[in-house]
Amino acid sequence: MVLAATPAFAAAGELSLDLGLEGRVFFDPPLDPRQHGSQSSATLRAEWYADMNGGADRVVVSPYLRLDQSDPERSHADLRELYWRHSAGAMDIYLGVRRVFWGVTEALHLVDVINQTDLVDNLDGEDRLGQPMLQLTWQQDWGQLELFLLPWFRERTFPGSKGRLRAPLPLLADRTRYEAAQGQRHLDWAARYFHVLGAVEIGLAHFTGTSREPRLVAGIDPATAQPVLVPMYELTDQSSMDLAAALGNWLWKLEALSRRDNRGRSTAFTGGFEYTFVGVSGSRTDLGLVAEYQFDDQGPSRSSFHNDLVVGGRLAFNDVQSTELLVLAVTDLDRRSRLFSLEGSRRLGNSWRLSIEARWFSSDATNDALFALRSDDYLQLTLEKFY
Repeated sequence: MVLAATPAFAAAGELSLDLGLEGRVFFDPPLDPRQHGSQSSATLRAEWYADMNGGADRVVVSPYLRLDQSDPERSHADLRELYWRHSAGAMDIYLGVRRVFWGVTEALHLVDVINQTDLVDNLDGEDRLGQPMLQLTWQQDWGQLELFLLPWFRERTFPGSKGRLRAPLPLLADRTRYEAAQGQRHLDWAARYFHVLGAVEIGLAHFTGTSREPRLVAGIDPATAQPVLVPMYELTDQSSMDLAAALGNWLWKLEALSRRDNRGRSTAFTGGFEYTFVGVSGSRTDLGLVAEYQFDDQGPSRSSFHNDLVVGGRLAFNDVQSTELLVLAVTDLDRRSRLFSLEGSRRLGNSWRLSIEARWFSSDATNDALFALRSDDYLQLTLEKFY
C-alpha cells in the first residue's frame, strides 16, 4: 500500500512501509547454554521512489532494519537498494545498490550469484543484501542482455554466539580471508541473456569474481586460543543456465552451472517440476505438487546439496486474503539427513499479514551441515502492518 500524506508529498515521490513483529520458539533445549529457547525481533522495511524527466529517470531508496532480542549479530541495518535508473530507448542504466534475482527452482537457487545472502534474516537464502553495481540492460526482440560491474564485495551475515541456527563452532568474521589480493575491493563482473520463446523462458549467464558462498575453514581465536571457523571467499568463474517451461498444468524447471575455482572445475544442477491441480474438488483452491532433484559433483565433503531429493506441495486458496501454504521435505540420499519446511501467509484486512514458518532438522552424520541444527527445530509467527 502506498503512503501519500499530501498531494505535494506524492508529487515528490511515493513511500511504502512494512513494520513486522516476529516471534520464534524452539522445540528443544539449545546445544550451547548461551543460546535461548525463544527469539523475538522487530523489522522495518521501507521503499521510496521518485520519477523525473517524464519517467526517464527514477531514484529508489529501500532501507531495512532488524532489531533482535537474543542475538546481537541478527540486529542489523542494510540498504537493500539505493540507485538511480535512466531509460534511453531500449537501454536502461542502473547505478547504485540493487538486488537482482536469477533462478526458477523452488528449494535452491544455484544461479543466483549477484547478491550476498543475509543468513541472519532467514536460513532459506531468500533474503539478500544490497549489492553496489553498474548495470546496463538492453531489450530487443531477440531477448534481453544485461551487463554488470560489481565493485565492492558484501560478506555474508552469520548468527552470533547467542544465536540459534548457526555452525557448531563460533565464527570469527573479523578474520575473514580472501583469495583475491584486493579483498572486498576486487572488481567482479557478470553478463546474462534472457529470452522468452512461447511457453519457455531461458537465461544464460556468466559470472567472474569472488564467490558469494564462503568456505568455512578451521582456525584459532587469538584472544581465547579456542577453535573457531573463519570464512574464506575464493575466486570463481561460473557459467549457468536457468530454464522454465509452462506446458499445461506442468511447470518444468532447471538450473545448471559449470564453475572453476582453485579446487578445479565442477558442475551442479537442480531441476524438477510442479504440477497444479486447478480447483480441487470444485473449489477455488489450487494444489501444486513439487518434486526436484539437487546434484553437485563436488560431493558431500564440499557441498551441502550434492545428492538431494525435494518433494512437497503448494496450496493457493485464491481468496481475497491471498492465503498460501507451502510444505517441502529435503532428503540427502547419501547421509539420510532431512529438512522439513512449512511456510504460509494470510492477509488480515487490507493492511495486515500473518505468516507462519516452521523448520525441522534431522541428521546423524557429523559431517553434515544439518547436524549442527539437530536441536534447532522451531515455529515462527510474523505479523506485518503495511502502510
